[in-house]
Amino acid sequence: MNKNNMNLPLRNGVGIVVLNKNNKVFVAKRIDNQKNFWQMPQGGVDKGEDYLAAAYRELEEETSIKNIDLIKELDGLISYELPKNLLGIIWKGKYRGQKQKWFVMRFLGKDDEINIKTKHPEFCEWKWIDLKNITDLVVDFKLHVYEEVKKKVKKIIN
Repeated sequence: MNKNNMNLPLRNGVGIVVLNKNNKVFVAKRIDNQKNFWQMPQGGVDKGEDYLAAAYRELEEETSIKNIDLIKELDGLISYELPKNLLGIIWKGKYRGQKQKWFVMRFLGKDDEINIKTKHPEFCEWKWIDLKNITDLVVDFKLHVYEEVKKKVKKIIN
């Protein structure tokens, strides 16, 4: 990482663990990555927006999911740094990574309410997986984030 990139701030973001009635986790495959990487819904916090409002907005923007209940806001923020090959590319080069507030939510609807073909689609497919598998599918620079989230969510649903 060059000196200029080290001075870049971390972007404020949110992540959402969406659980169905069977405690399976919603994950989706990004359109912009041809490899087999999947992620939970996440995104940035707009100026003047609080974390929870951002979580609801991002979830609807990315998945069309609205029929949801908040289970828990996870304690603290979890940060990650972008790898060198993505610095200066993602987020118009303004940030070196993200510090995220994570939420656990229960999806109350039916699967046919989920629509990833949104106005600005980010995902090409989605599925429900076991919590234990979320770390098997994530891009490597977010692995520690998903490990920490998995540990915290496991305590909630067990």
